[in-house]
Amino acid sequence: MLSRLRAARQEYPPQFWLLFWGMLVSTTGTSMVWPFLLIYVSSKLDQPLATIASLLTINSVMGLIFSFIAGPITDRFGRKWVMVTGLGYSILHFQLLNQASSLPAFAVLMALSGIFNPLYRIGADAMVADLIPAEKRPDAYAILRMSNNLGVSIGPAVGGFISAVSYTTAFMLASGGMALFTGLVALKASETLPRGLKPSSEASERLGGYGRILHDRLFTSFTLAFTVNQVSAAMLWILLSVYTKHNYNMPESQYGLIPTTNALMVVLLQVWVTSLTKRRPPGRMMALGALFYAVGVGSVALGAGFWGFWLCMVISTVGELILIPTSNTYVANLAPPDMRGRYMSFYGLAHSVAFGLGPLLGGLVNDNINPRATWISGGMFGLLAAIGFLLLSQRDPRAGKPLVFSAEPALQEGSDE
Repeated sequence: MLSRLRAARQEYPPQFWLLFWGMLVSTTGTSMVWPFLLIYVSSKLDQPLATIASLLTINSVMGLIFSFIAGPITDRFGRKWVMVTGLGYSILHFQLLNQASSLPAFAVLMALSGIFNPLYRIGADAMVADLIPAEKRPDAYAILRMSNNLGVSIGPAVGGFISAVSYTTAFMLASGGMALFTGLVALKASETLPRGLKPSSEASERLGGYGRILHDRLFTSFTLAFTVNQVSAAMLWILLSVYTKHNYNMPESQYGLIPTTNALMVVLLQVWVTSLTKRRPPGRMMALGALFYAVGVGSVALGAGFWGFWLCMVISTVGELILIPTSNTYVANLAPPDMRGRYMSFYGLAHSVAFGLGPLLGGLVNDNINPRATWISGGMFGLLAAIGFLLLSQRDPRAGKPLVFSAEPALQEGSDE
């Protein structure tokens, strides 16, 4: 891993590494909190799991709406300050969470998070696509995932112990990490919105330029399959901590080692896995990744202790290693330069929709059938996604070609004004 990073150091521009190190710091802070968020909220509110999970639905609905808005803004005004705005709210968000104590208060905060979170995500995805030529994007996205997951490997392991003692301290550390990253982007990053591009004729459409995307039927089919898979992933990441706490009395300090395992696998294996998958048809690779998700999430129903749940996370992580960088690069390569923000925002809808539906559906199954049935339904979503990706690979020639395309002409970056 270290040798690959040293070799890559000269291949990518300094701003790419700014995102790499900034993401590491901020993710370390935020991941001290998010794996335990539903545990924290449920300790504050005496409500059924479905009600608690509905807060994430509020977050996702707002994220869904504002993802549509963030894409055109990013394409028109640039990436940098859109990212800074999204990051800046996150500093405040963790402090406000620490003060919330009622269902309406948590609902408002989840709504605000849904409004601001797409700004950073869409801006950063577009910035990476601006900075990195097409043939290097699979490895670039893999390296950024290593940074993200190195933070996740540290955060939950530390946050589990801190949260068991003081959630206030965990919230303060999360805000501090986000503040540092915000400062780095604001002071050091340059705008990358390409100069000289003629605005798309779609940009003035009543759909804000999304008409062109909606007419790309195969791309929208991909987004649907990816959304179905992310429902499965959302159930695992959001509900597993509550499931293990309520049904097996697993403490936060022990559960934190499960997401840490996921992150360490990404740090150690992501670049190597991507070196194998990028030379194979992305449709088939995404189907394979979704199949691993199906097995991993569905197997939680069979778990009965730490090692059983740990193994389910390992299996699901193999799917993540295959699927996520492949899908990121697939979208980045498809998007025209003047439409990257919109393509990335449409792709980001999968996350918003899935993390709104997944926990809510899982909570309803948990409350009305039984807890184990939650994971069987999650596995079925993963299986449906695998079938969807296979069908896509047969219908879309772009999904049947390796991700390593020929280099595209370099684009001139805009000035930081």
